[in-house]
Amino acid sequence: MLRAAVALFLEKGYAKTTTAEIAVAAGIRQSSFFHVFPSKEALLLELVRRMFGGQFDLAEQHNNGQEPIFLYAVETALQLHIAELTEPLRELYVMAYTLPTTADYLYRTTSKRLQVIFADYLPDAQPKDFFEMEIASGSIMRGFMSVPCDPYFTVEAKIRRFLDCSLKLYDVPQAKRECIIEAILRMDLHSMAEGIIQKTIQQAEAGFEALIAETE
Repeated sequence: MLRAAVALFLEKGYAKTTTAEIAVAAGIRQSSFFHVFPSKEALLLELVRRMFGGQFDLAEQHNNGQEPIFLYAVETALQLHIAELTEPLRELYVMAYTLPTTADYLYRTTSKRLQVIFADYLPDAQPKDFFEMEIASGSIMRGFMSVPCDPYFTVEAKIRRFLDCSLKLYDVPQAKRECIIEAILRMDLHSMAEGIIQKTIQQAEAGFEALIAETE
């Protein structure tokens, strides 16, 4: 189901893919789909965990011992780059920030990391504050993702604007924001974004093969 869903989501998009189509592509009955996932949104949540986990792992690999704020900037810049690879991917990421279960997962998991990343800039902030600020920055992210780039609003301009807005939200000084943004834009984000999607596909394949092995 994971393999079938990834293939269909990347081809048709999330909204146009039905659970019946996923079941047929996976070679199972639709009732079997609902035995594992109560809804299409539940399946998307599993994919979101994998995709965003891959983003965080790759960002860590490129952190090179730099401060946590750089890790945050790499991860969020990668999200914006992935959304520009194809229109189905854009829809998938926008839906991740829109649907109740996936959005809640992103807000809660990210807000915990934000407490560590921005503690020095917001020493008096409580967990509740970081959760609320993540809702705000997540909404900004969704807005930027939903608007395709064009010659006047390139992906580089989008990343620059998003990071400036989000880092300002967490009280990062302007000079520091500019330094981080310039470092991020010097990275090969396009190749990194493609690598994350390929890894997600491979994980879906591995999940499928593991499921087959368990039933044999």
